[in-house]
Amino acid sequence: MTEPQTPIYLADGMPRRTFMKTLGMASGSLMLSGLASLQAQTGQSGTSPFQLQAPEPNPKYGGTLRYGILSAPAHFDVHQSGTVSNMAAQGPMYDNLIRRHPMDCQTIIPDLARSWEIAPDGKTYTFFLRQGVQFHDGADFTADDVHATFSRIIFPPKGFSSPRTPLFSAVEAINVRDPHTIEFKLRETRPKDFMLGAFASGWNIIVRKKTLEDNNYSLRTVEAFPGTGPFKHVKRADKEVWIMEKNPNYWNKGLPYLDRLEIYHLQPWSPEVAASLLGGKVDYARTVDPVAAGKIKTIPGLTFVDFYQSVIHALWVNNAKKPLNDPRVRRAMHLALDRHVLVDVVKDVTPTLVGGFTYPFSEFAASTEEQGKFLGYQRDATAAIKEARRLLADAGYAQGLKGLDFMVRELPHHKLWSVALQAMLKENLNVETNMRAVQTSVWFDEAQSGNFDVTISAIVSTLLDPSDYFNSWYVTNGPQNYSKWHNEPFDKLVDQIDHELDLAKRKALIRQAENIMEQDPPVLPVAWEKMNDAWYSYVKGYLPTSSYFGIYDVVRWDTAWLDK
Repeated sequence: MTEPQTPIYLADGMPRRTFMKTLGMASGSLMLSGLASLQAQTGQSGTSPFQLQAPEPNPKYGGTLRYGILSAPAHFDVHQSGTVSNMAAQGPMYDNLIRRHPMDCQTIIPDLARSWEIAPDGKTYTFFLRQGVQFHDGADFTADDVHATFSRIIFPPKGFSSPRTPLFSAVEAINVRDPHTIEFKLRETRPKDFMLGAFASGWNIIVRKKTLEDNNYSLRTVEAFPGTGPFKHVKRADKEVWIMEKNPNYWNKGLPYLDRLEIYHLQPWSPEVAASLLGGKVDYARTVDPVAAGKIKTIPGLTFVDFYQSVIHALWVNNAKKPLNDPRVRRAMHLALDRHVLVDVVKDVTPTLVGGFTYPFSEFAASTEEQGKFLGYQRDATAAIKEARRLLADAGYAQGLKGLDFMVRELPHHKLWSVALQAMLKENLNVETNMRAVQTSVWFDEAQSGNFDVTISAIVSTLLDPSDYFNSWYVTNGPQNYSKWHNEPFDKLVDQIDHELDLAKRKALIRQAENIMEQDPPVLPVAWEKMNDAWYSYVKGYLPTSSYFGIYDVVRWDTAWLDK
């Protein structure tokens, strides 16, 4: 089959909003792109395939990169995970169908699919796979592996839950056309940028069909299942380090540059992160605290950058328990939180931003002025607290509540917040809580099981588009709806948001959805996260910028090299 010719598209410095618009190309077109210093090769079948490489000239081979990041997963099944604990450590061992460009974390480029087509009606996505790719155990990669991987995500078997399943709600069938061609049939058209972004999610790693069959389609306890990625598993010490070595048979010839990758477990935003970097234990550190960041910016030979990320920090309130199932009680608790104070409480530990139920830095968010009209977001919390007390009294709890189980994810900033949140609920509403700290590796299972009254944590989404996280976090029975919240008018609105292609109309529907959540909160937003990265300047080929997004998509380190 002859594939369409597409010109090279240069994305150097392109803002995300502009990029998202470029994906709405003519049906049947092939989207390949690269940066000015790293161009994609496209064209007819038989021409040179797309090859990724470092953006700098003459990259060096060899050496060990030591990376510091949270890496203590509760289990090893990436498809079922929602935490960087999995992606940070496991990502380098796997590939995706298509991926985001590691230099801008936005542009969609080929991966195990060398090219793709979208039917004129937008209902069929066909991917043409690379030939000659092998898994780390020597098995050949084929379309059957893609079919098995996405069938598990899109049509989940009993006992399987993935935050990415809602991304593919329009997919009705996956067909293997031949060993290296696979198509996804949609029952209805969805925006191309949304669907391509879903396929490109870093979480959707391609797993060997036989691996799934051999493990009864659950990889939770399988520490090192084979991938096709640039690095191979060597050994792992729980909550210490995960060590990988170069895959000598990697299909992207010339990559990776590194011989070895060591990923060290560091508690995010803790003093240990910066100390490990400054002490020479790691070469690259993520989640550096703001105080240390100030120092790092002044040190020659170190580089620092910050950027907003797809992470909400929030309180989940268990709707399966009385009286927390009463919207008045949850709204009262929502209004009792002084978010500006909460952001200030952790300002020396982690950078965060006040916001509601939608990413405040995305094009879908209400303006700061609009947000400020809602009670609960003003700097003067007097009116919000007055309304909170009235609501709790109307619900029959004028004297407050006692003995709520408050599960706290054991992270430095969550510990700080939990003390402040406990004090705010007690002072403003006479709601008393008993704090119970749990490790990150425990929190997700406890939350999914509903073993809490109130809990604080952070969860992430794949896309900034509300059709992603509204379905995962808030819709009835969503995979990350830990509050077990149900609101039928909201569910209907989200269905409209999913199907509306006009951006202005979608935004209007999103505002309506936010109004519902303000009155009947599915979670109690605490703050939205910013990321702080710091590294020694000899680390090359991995260059996040202030417009960077998606630390869960760009984790492979295949273009990284050491200039020393």
